[in-house]
Amino acid sequence: MPAIFTPSANLAAAVTLLAIATIGLGAVAWWWAWPRTDYARHVRWPLSQPVPFSHQHHVAGLGLDCRFCHATVEVSANAGLPPTSTCMTCHSQVWTNAAALEPVRRSLANNTPIAWHRVTDLPDYVYFNHSIHIAKGVGCPSCHGEIERMPLTYKAKSLTMQFCLDCHRAYRGANRRLTDCSICHR
Repeated sequence: MPAIFTPSANLAAAVTLLAIATIGLGAVAWWWAWPRTDYARHVRWPLSQPVPFSHQHHVAGLGLDCRFCHATVEVSANAGLPPTSTCMTCHSQVWTNAAALEPVRRSLANNTPIAWHRVTDLPDYVYFNHSIHIAKGVGCPSCHGEIERMPLTYKAKSLTMQFCLDCHRAYRGANRRLTDCSICHR
């Protein structure tokens, strides 16, 4: 009885099975690695905001401290966004008719907050307390990057669990490691 398959069929079958296995392993690796990339986490992507606010201009150029706008960062879990009246402290005197500041003037006139888009996003199950970190000497650039160099705000760090763990481990010897995980997690 003659052979049904030629000797090259064994090679073709082996190559086909190897290709299927490689594609399958590649898909699993992609599924695991993709969410961890800076691209997927939108690191270094400026977000479109209602007002094109420049931290570079306000912090590096004018010398404003982070706490001028984010007044609750030292006493609250949330750094907070400034009320429109904080913006209008200066902008009632300078750039009073600038088209870019129309949403700020409208916000003040209507007594409604500006709807900013969140830049630094954390999962819903994570509770991050700004005041604890500030009190322990962790500066804003540790998580937010060199904000004073950003003409438009973007997420500078990945802010993954590994990012937090690396930081906490680095400060272990400096007595800056939180020992109670319930502080950061609900």
